[in-house]
Amino acid sequence: MSIHELEATTLQLAVPGKGILAADESTGTITKRFNSVQVEPTTENRRAYRELLFTTPGISDFINGVILFEETLGQRAGNGKLFSDLLAEQNIIPGIKVDKGVTPLPGTLEETITQGLDGLSERLQNYKHMGARFAKWRGVLKISTQEPSCLAMAANAEALARYAAICQAQGIVPIVEPELLMDGDHTLEHCAQATEKTLHTVFAALIKYKVILECMILKPNMVLPGAGHQSQANIKDVAQATLKVLRRTVPAAVPSINFLSGGQSAEDATKHLQAMNTNRPQPWLLSFSYGRALQDPCLKTWRGQAENIQAAQQVFYKRAKLNSAACKGQYTDVMENG
Repeated sequence: MSIHELEATTLQLAVPGKGILAADESTGTITKRFNSVQVEPTTENRRAYRELLFTTPGISDFINGVILFEETLGQRAGNGKLFSDLLAEQNIIPGIKVDKGVTPLPGTLEETITQGLDGLSERLQNYKHMGARFAKWRGVLKISTQEPSCLAMAANAEALARYAAICQAQGIVPIVEPELLMDGDHTLEHCAQATEKTLHTVFAALIKYKVILECMILKPNMVLPGAGHQSQANIKDVAQATLKVLRRTVPAAVPSINFLSGGQSAEDATKHLQAMNTNRPQPWLLSFSYGRALQDPCLKTWRGQAENIQAAQQVFYKRAKLNSAACKGQYTDVMENG
């Protein structure tokens, strides 16, 4: 392991006012997104869409890392350059999703465990050769009257910690993503309790596996009521509940917390981030690693049409700029119409 290599990558990822674009949708996920705007989910359309995002002029002012899917890491832009090289030339670090999705976890009521540890060291060596300098692994947990179970929390925390340790051994900075889904009708308080227990379990595992906390990024969910709950929390309550949980669970050694959007609308994800960054100073950077909340307006503008590329890039640029402002506590509602 080269600690200097890890530190250099982490330093470039943990920059005030900048965040990470999650463009690591699996083939199945991006097919659903394309179907929603009547775009045929071909390999070429996937490549063209990612090129649209990565070649948006000025995007490096707000984005300093991009999580890629394995297919995308090996693809090239229209000018023949590998996407990883295209991003690196803009001082944007290429990253890679390395987990292999979820599978049922025996002994639970339809909870899951994430796969992909077998052969991970060898795959990371190859990804690194192709330009990736950080990685991402997502553990998925549900909230209900009986979930997440202690077994599901422990199993997913163990997998996240093993993944992170393997990454650091290969000189790759790990993004650790324990996500509690918004699905269901749980309350804000129930989500806070479940998130707190999960993060305690995750950091206990990370410490057990001797993961260097200063050379990792945490990508958690925000504390939100379930999408099916009869009343949704206001922006301030979500921010306060999320910060309370994080202060109780995340060591100050972690340099940056880059939230996932997890099904929130583009505007809500930005407003929640803004609210957290207007509270008293925190020991970590509070930033974003959004997928849908950064891309949805852009995708709906593009719709697979070449003549819409410039307009779609402008929409993507604006969304990234607004989230960058929220990282600094400088976002306002007026900016949405600017």
